[in-house]
Amino acid sequence: MSSTTEEQQHTDVIVYGAGGQVGRAVVAEARRRGLTVTAAVREPDRHADLAGPGVRLLRCDVTDPAAVAAGARGHAAAVSSVYTPDTPSTEFYGAATTALVAGLRQAGVPRLVSVGVATTLETAPGTAVHDDPEFPEAHRAFSLGHATALDLLRAAPAELDWVVVTPPMDLDRTDPGTGRYRVGGPQVLGPRIAQADLAVAIVDELTAPAHHREQIAVAE
Repeated sequence: MSSTTEEQQHTDVIVYGAGGQVGRAVVAEARRRGLTVTAAVREPDRHADLAGPGVRLLRCDVTDPAAVAAGARGHAAAVSSVYTPDTPSTEFYGAATTALVAGLRQAGVPRLVSVGVATTLETAPGTAVHDDPEFPEAHRAFSLGHATALDLLRAAPAELDWVVVTPPMDLDRTDPGTGRYRVGGPQVLGPRIAQADLAVAIVDELTAPAHHREQIAVAE
């Protein structure tokens, strides 16, 4: 890999929520392709194993725009795969998305690939999975947090080129994957995908962006 600043800026990515299972899969896939990664987490001491060649560990509160901006400077793109059980979903994803939009804009980072949740996908035009009257209320509250994030991204300034990559409900964390996947619009696409293939889809949207300011579904 070239060490020039210009080329580094086209390979570096910051991954918010890098300590989670999807975040770790994204870090591994990015490194497999030679990208350098900043792994942004709330508690670095809990995720010390992430640090290594090509991976820098960073403490960051993703709900703080100033912290997002400080960590993001110098990167070509960002990934958001964040979650916390400590804060109501709508509150957390609202705050995190607001901070990401503001912080990335301040840092001059033009691309955000966010990981969505299957229950926000449509079963009919304008009708999400979580809109089914029989959908469990507890899960609906979590899904509505992701829906809030989508609304905030749609309202974000035009210079932020974002995409929400949304896997099916069955995200197989043990399947090594095939390196292949299908892509659709914001509708339910298929029943499952390997977590490794979700990571491939996410990194593809970093290295060769094909979708812009939209939610997409991916499935095996």
